[in-house]
Amino acid sequence: MNILTFDVEDWFQILDNESTKNEKEWLKLESRIEQNMERIFALLDKNNQQATFFCLGWVARKYPQLLKRIDAAGFEIATHSDMHQLAYEFDKNEFRADLQRSIGSIEEVVGKKVRAYRAPGFSLMKENQWVFEELIAQGIEIDCSVFPAKRAHGGFEEFGYAEPAYIELHGQRIKEFPINTYSVLGQNVVFSGGGYFRLFPYSVIKFMMARSPYVMSYLHPRDFDPQQPMIEGLSVLRKFKSYYGLNGAYAKLEKMIEAFSFVDLKAAELAVDWETARVIKL
Repeated sequence: MNILTFDVEDWFQILDNESTKNEKEWLKLESRIEQNMERIFALLDKNNQQATFFCLGWVARKYPQLLKRIDAAGFEIATHSDMHQLAYEFDKNEFRADLQRSIGSIEEVVGKKVRAYRAPGFSLMKENQWVFEELIAQGIEIDCSVFPAKRAHGGFEEFGYAEPAYIELHGQRIKEFPINTYSVLGQNVVFSGGGYFRLFPYSVIKFMMARSPYVMSYLHPRDFDPQQPMIEGLSVLRKFKSYYGLNGAYAKLEKMIEAFSFVDLKAAELAVDWETARVIKL
């Protein structure tokens, strides 16, 4: 099962960077989200390919026509938070407010229930697993935030499972579609999205995908925009993570879609036998 998803955010919404942390700074910068989304639409239309789009509530308010375009094309829309902040920087009340605003903003534009969520930067860890309770309380049925490996922004290595499962917390359950991993010399490697996707040559991605029964991709409009400006003040490492591989990413995605069969999150949920699915009790 290969799942195709996109996190709909603009090029400057980079996490853990003071110069681009809030809306005041975002509004000073050129927006490129609409033109970058057009390239994604063209590729999906060419290949008659479905996908799920995790959208920011901020994007829904600022570019409602973009969400209407996604919905009109028949694509599933989920939430990627409201203001693209790391979940572990919030307390419960702050997280709840951000989540409620994102859901409300998206539902107001498209008129459909938001059922799925992905935390910015996969910033859901053992220490803030109370997030699952908040998601359930707000009617979220599917989470895609677990990154079961080490990561700069959190990571939930203790989760110990990289396939669809139930998460059970205080007697409540939510369906989890975590990021997939591939074992290399005993280390869990991620290859299916973001900087990892841009870093690995296509031959390596193709090799790993062909041997993975479950792949959760997570791509961004900025991943396919080599003309985007360089954010000032980034360290050498952050520049590498954010800008390496932009030139070849679109062609890489095109090859991947042509070589493998993908479904959206909605179809993936239907394909899972939830009667026999593993239950991860937290």
